Amino acid sequence: MAQDFYQLLGVSRGASQEELKRAYRKLARELHPDANPNNAEAEEKFKLVSRAYEVLSDEETRARYDQFGEAGISGGGRGGGDPFGGAGGFGSIFDAFFGGDSPFGGGRQQSGPQRGPDLETQIEIDFVDAVFGCRTSVSIRSAVSCEECEGSGAAAGTKATSCAECNGSGQVRRMRQSILGQMVTTTPCGRCRGMGEVIASPCNKCRGEGRVTKDQSHEIEIPAGIAAGQTMRVSGRGGVGPRGGAAGDLYVHIEVAPHEMYQREENDLVTNVQVSIAQAALGVDLVLATLDGDETLTVAPGVQHGHEYVLKGRGVPYLNQGGRNRGRTRGDLRARIEVVVPKKLSSKERDLLLQLAKERGEQVAVSDSSLKSKIKSAFS
Repeated sequence: MAQDFYQLLGVSRGASQEELKRAYRKLARELHPDANPNNAEAEEKFKLVSRAYEVLSDEETRARYDQFGEAGISGGGRGGGDPFGGAGGFGSIFDAFFGGDSPFGGGRQQSGPQRGPDLETQIEIDFVDAVFGCRTSVSIRSAVSCEECEGSGAAAGTKATSCAECNGSGQVRRMRQSILGQMVTTTPCGRCRGMGEVIASPCNKCRGEGRVTKDQSHEIEIPAGIAAGQTMRVSGRGGVGPRGGAAGDLYVHIEVAPHEMYQREENDLVTNVQVSIAQAALGVDLVLATLDGDETLTVAPGVQHGHEYVLKGRGVPYLNQGGRNRGRTRGDLRARIEVVVPKKLSSKERDLLLQLAKERGEQVAVSDSSLKSKIKSAFS
């Protein structure tokens, strides 16, 4: 159901324009999104109140609303649907009320050198380096400070001067007419591009930018336990900004080379350990090459295919030890038994296996006719 615009503003239907303006200012302060972060209800009411004032502050649209209700002003009043009449949205309303400074912060643009761009690259590291961490170098082409002008952008013997257009503020304030009357909007100065300074004699090498593009190499620290697909942020290793602007960040996407023996499952290391039928049946002590050095793995007699032996704390270090990983520094190593059946047998090996089958009373298939006769006589 449509709400009455006068009730939204808390005024009578005969309220003067001054009364409307005072009521709207009060509500705008209370309901502005900056004063009510993450409050969808306040934001929605703020829009309704702004719409109500937009309609009632104009005598023509107010008369149509008084006669026909919202049906009389459907399609919007001044401003084509922008409740601020093109004045720049939520932030600009405070230019009119508070001289350009929102009491809630974030209402003004910053002047001066801009921050440089963030950059990204991808590297592949060794499996063991991903487990234990390492230092490595990253090469990337980026903007760096111009050595000739030391980042100022000005030719030798000269310097930047204050912009006459914005008086060095980097911003230009303009008056414009809106639903609230005259409003002040602040925009970056077009002459100095928001820098607050202009360069009459630009540096020949960087053409006044204060930066040039070149290949760079950065040493970075890879933390132990990093996984393929993760991204590292290296602060201040992106491109520098123009004329002394701070550098952005470098984002390094990590890929990990496969290991010949181990696979990673979360923070566990998994490997297959092959044993023969005899070793599986009788047991065996094997030397297992872990990433920490050789370990003796005792395979118990009668071990089954797929059985796992777990070596605690021989896996991948935890980057985050919170939650269920609290108190744990590393995952485990899981040695998975793989019983290997020989594909070819010598005559002697075949005879031994046949004898085993006889001892255990197991039926086997034999293709050789002579061997079939032997088995027949053996079981007769």
